[in-house]
Amino acid sequence: MFSRAILAASLLAGSAINTANALPTISAVGSKFFDSNGSQFFMKGIAYQLTPADPLADTEQCQRDASLMKTLGANTIRVYHVEPNENHSGCMSAFEDAGIYALIDLDTFTTDIDPLAVSWNQSQFDAFARVMDSFADYDNVLGFFIGNEVIAMNNQSLAAPYIKAAARDMKEYRDSKGYRKIPIGYSAADIAELRPMLQDYLACGTNSSEAIDFFGLNAYEWCGSNTMQTSGYNTLNTYAENLNIPIFFSETGCNTARPRDFADQSAILGPDMDSLWSGAIIYEWIEEANNYGLISYGTSVAATVTATNIEGGFTRGGTPTPVSPDFTNLQNQWKTLNPTGVKSSDYKPSVTPPPCPASTAGGWLVDGDVKLPSVGQVLQTGSASTTAPVAAASSTPTGTAANPTSTKAGANGGKEITGMSIGLVGVMLGFMYWL
Repeated sequence: MFSRAILAASLLAGSAINTANALPTISAVGSKFFDSNGSQFFMKGIAYQLTPADPLADTEQCQRDASLMKTLGANTIRVYHVEPNENHSGCMSAFEDAGIYALIDLDTFTTDIDPLAVSWNQSQFDAFARVMDSFADYDNVLGFFIGNEVIAMNNQSLAAPYIKAAARDMKEYRDSKGYRKIPIGYSAADIAELRPMLQDYLACGTNSSEAIDFFGLNAYEWCGSNTMQTSGYNTLNTYAENLNIPIFFSETGCNTARPRDFADQSAILGPDMDSLWSGAIIYEWIEEANNYGLISYGTSVAATVTATNIEGGFTRGGTPTPVSPDFTNLQNQWKTLNPTGVKSSDYKPSVTPPPCPASTAGGWLVDGDVKLPSVGQVLQTGSASTTAPVAAASSTPTGTAANPTSTKAGANGGKEITGMSIGLVGVMLGFMYWL
């Protein structure tokens, strides 16, 4: 771990990373992740975003949090928003020293692909590239997300080609810069009407350069005393069987049954699912108004209070204190769950890319392997069939558990938005405009 003097010297020398304790790098091979030592990698992850600002720019805070995450048993964090102009070497070193990898979202509040005004333009490309440039040299970067819940309603699937185009272009940019082949994927909202079409579409096609490298699912279906059947995880398993890229839970941790016991981890990281899934990211590290936190930095105060590190009534920095018993419950789960998987030398991928799904009435709107948009293209939806805003789309769980649709509204800035108010005929005609 850097001392202040060493950190200052390294910055003056232009050093980007601490190589003394470098972790083995992670790559996606077939439907699995492997480290550079040949071991299969499974995520025990935490969503980490203390405020909407960059959480990887405060070295001392990262050191405190990384130390406690190591005690918890975490090996991965997911960070939703970063500022590419900040220096991240201290934080990335702190997490590396703790044996923790990072998944970084490339988009921001102003550069994300907007399902209500769909485009993939040069400004977005440049902003995504700046984030990649800031993190590509760190060995403990596990992957980049091209988007988080861009498609948040069942009538927004026409945004999918733009997600895929962004992945294509950022993979090409990564390779043109000579960066390590850091996997680039997508984090999806759990929408019943789009299963498994969205995951299959983003992975489909004969040109692997146009497909995502991994698929993350934000799912909150296992609540309390569920099982593989009542949670619907058995159905999710059937969808994962035919996927040729790694799949994992990019958010999970239902909190409708308190306290959280995280029993789903024994399924995800156990024999029921570990042959198909690559682990999970638990939502979330910090306790805030949504009550998903694993730690607290202090007692809550009135939402109107303004002070250093206080926002929305919660302290967002300082010494992390475990939230009881949730922290210990997750720690105890992870202690007993250590899947080994297969060695990369013994792994021979056998699953081919899925066929690009045909459109379905009332659900998936993209028909087959359509031509992807180029940079600067805007989805033309027309106006003849636009209507009043559509009510919230169904997000029915795959099982019989209570509907876990999240309104987390945490620091990650996840969108809880209404759907595009567009009729099926109108959107399909508009979509065909640029094919």
